[in-house]
Amino acid sequence: MQKSLHINPDKCTGCLQCEMACSYEHYGMFNPSKSVIKVFEFHNTGKKVPYTCTQCAEAWCLHACPVDAIRLDAATGAKLVFQDVCVGCKVCTIACPFGTVNYVQDTGKVHKCDLCGGDPACASACPTGAITYVDADWTGLDKMRQWAAKLGNTEAAA
Repeated sequence: MQKSLHINPDKCTGCLQCEMACSYEHYGMFNPSKSVIKVFEFHNTGKKVPYTCTQCAEAWCLHACPVDAIRLDAATGAKLVFQDVCVGCKVCTIACPFGTVNYVQDTGKVHKCDLCGGDPACASACPTGAITYVDADWTGLDKMRQWAAKLGNTEAAA
């Protein structure tokens, strides 16, 4: 059974430990701007919700890539960006409906969640259990829509 990140916004305090852990895991520095997980604040409700790539089954980023730089990792189910193949065209950033594929100015390539090879640093660092790594059946777009509706942000769920 493949696993994926599960986010429970009711448990998020906005501490940004997930962002720090992600940037450290991938870049060796504590710099939230380099993180591929972000904590979004809903200003109307004051809620904070971490979000990152949902590793979509449809994987529009993967299908949009003209050079086949995004490929499925059979072990984790993550859609990985192969940096040696990526040409930095940003087509995948446009294809992603959630805005979770990021262009990295320093490298001229894109970066997205790779599930840290099956041991996500964000989940390990989350002190409240707002981010957990669970069986893939527990996550997905319907869950994201439910969270947005629950938080009173139904326009974000459309």
